[in-house]
Amino acid sequence: MIAQLQEEKIAKRPAREVMRLERLGSFHQSRLSFMRILLRRMRDEDWSVTQTDWQVNDHGEGHAVYTAKGPSRSYSLVAFAHDLPDHLRSDRVIAEAWDATFTLFDGVPTKDDIKRLSVNVPYQEAGRVSESELCLARANRSSRLWNSTIDALAAGNQPDTEELKAVGYLMRTTAVYGSGKFGAKDRSQLASRSELLPPFQAEMLTVYLIRLFVFDLVDHLAAVKGHGDAAKLDPEIKKSIGIGNSTGLGMAPFLIKHPALFHAWIDAREEAISRVRSLNHASDTDVQIFMDRLHKTVEMLPQWQSSHPFQIEKCDGLRADMAKFISHLNESDALSGRNPWDTIFKWVQDSLSIECQECVASLMLEPYGALVDELAPEMAMDEDEAFPIDGTMTVGLLKHYLTQNYDWVDRYNFQQDDHKARFWYVSEAKLEPRLGERFEDEGAELEQPLAIARDVAELKAGLKGEDDLQLVAEYLLKNPLYRHIVRRVQLSSKYSFAEIQDNLIASEMMPIDMLRCKLSFFGATKFDPRSDRWVRICMYQGAPLPEDLGDHPDSWTY
Repeated sequence: MIAQLQEEKIAKRPAREVMRLERLGSFHQSRLSFMRILLRRMRDEDWSVTQTDWQVNDHGEGHAVYTAKGPSRSYSLVAFAHDLPDHLRSDRVIAEAWDATFTLFDGVPTKDDIKRLSVNVPYQEAGRVSESELCLARANRSSRLWNSTIDALAAGNQPDTEELKAVGYLMRTTAVYGSGKFGAKDRSQLASRSELLPPFQAEMLTVYLIRLFVFDLVDHLAAVKGHGDAAKLDPEIKKSIGIGNSTGLGMAPFLIKHPALFHAWIDAREEAISRVRSLNHASDTDVQIFMDRLHKTVEMLPQWQSSHPFQIEKCDGLRADMAKFISHLNESDALSGRNPWDTIFKWVQDSLSIECQECVASLMLEPYGALVDELAPEMAMDEDEAFPIDGTMTVGLLKHYLTQNYDWVDRYNFQQDDHKARFWYVSEAKLEPRLGERFEDEGAELEQPLAIARDVAELKAGLKGEDDLQLVAEYLLKNPLYRHIVRRVQLSSKYSFAEIQDNLIASEMMPIDMLRCKLSFFGATKFDPRSDRWVRICMYQGAPLPEDLGDHPDSWTY
């Protein structure tokens, strides 16, 4: 593989190009998405998944346990099924009841553990878990498909496969919490475990096991209704069903609050793209894999439905651009010449939309697992090491980093209302991030420190006239409110992709772009915004069942 590289490796794209919301909000899943990283590991390490307990009654109430066993440790999903009246079913974070609630247990739970969890997990935030638990989650049935699927199976038939594929799920999660929330084990206590080193592996395992529980619950309720005549979901149909997810503003600030970690994600993806662009030749097999994934993507595009004008326009544009791209490939010899991937990358950059550019960038990685999969561990980050402020830095050097890495801030004038139109705050009811309208809503005095562009502009103004030889520690003793932004400026000297280079409190800012970006790293598909502030997606649609992991290629998402 190394022999195929050009003499001079093509550089990663600069942050000023990559880190704009419009581009981040056009990212697609790739080989480095967290779900695919997890399933590759489970396949390569020969993990087993077993239903170890099933205590669900004929009304669909009770609990079940699924244990995933790896080479070193086991993790168990403890699932609680509830018979929820329709009027209580809501995807909103303020909901207080769900069709199913879950926790990922560290090891194999005892009867006493299940008893303890049964009086806490169903209440979610109102309950508490312990350091024996890694994640807390809840989910609701898809009202459109749940009953029709059970009715079909109860009658001895399989459900409508086209409708299942179009929607993609029978249940959707409304939250999957980890990293110490509500008493669960903190991420820092798991960092030494190789299977959990890449980001969000515990959360991705939780969702994968939830998917198995959903299949078993559907079969169980169909058997109850069918009185012995029921069919079970066909394994091939199961593979076409994922887990839905409803995600709102609560997810968006993560990318701002974890700049070093965010850099690691983007840097790995850009390094992967750079490595593939630097190849001077594509084998027939490489081209065949790429074209297969490309055509399958085009075939799947009609399933990507949305009712939001913003997403409808993006989907329509992507379909049109993909047709242009395929025509270009058919009419040119780009993939058979030298530097094929760089050649088509540049053509797409010059000719097609950002949405299509990022889709093609992900597709280019598909033939080259041996070249890019090794980057997965590098997507982790010890944020404690990046956190301390270097008080020995001079103010002159700090000014230099501001000029070098934050020149984009000069696009904004924070004397204008539309450049400071919003503010981020945390809701009192659910302790979730929210976005307020500064000149309409109360609460701006409770603003969270997420207005990076504005705060950088204030720091720039505050440093004017300060002695360049003064130490940062001395300056912050006099101006402690700038600590958070000074930390970010110092981080920018090491982590070029740490900062979203847009004004996050502007009137035209689209929070949905941040949600889309993070969810693409999860490996989500079928982004369906319901507003500019929350989105429905699908996870694990097409993924192999546990019994198929051993011989399943890493192409299931297509």
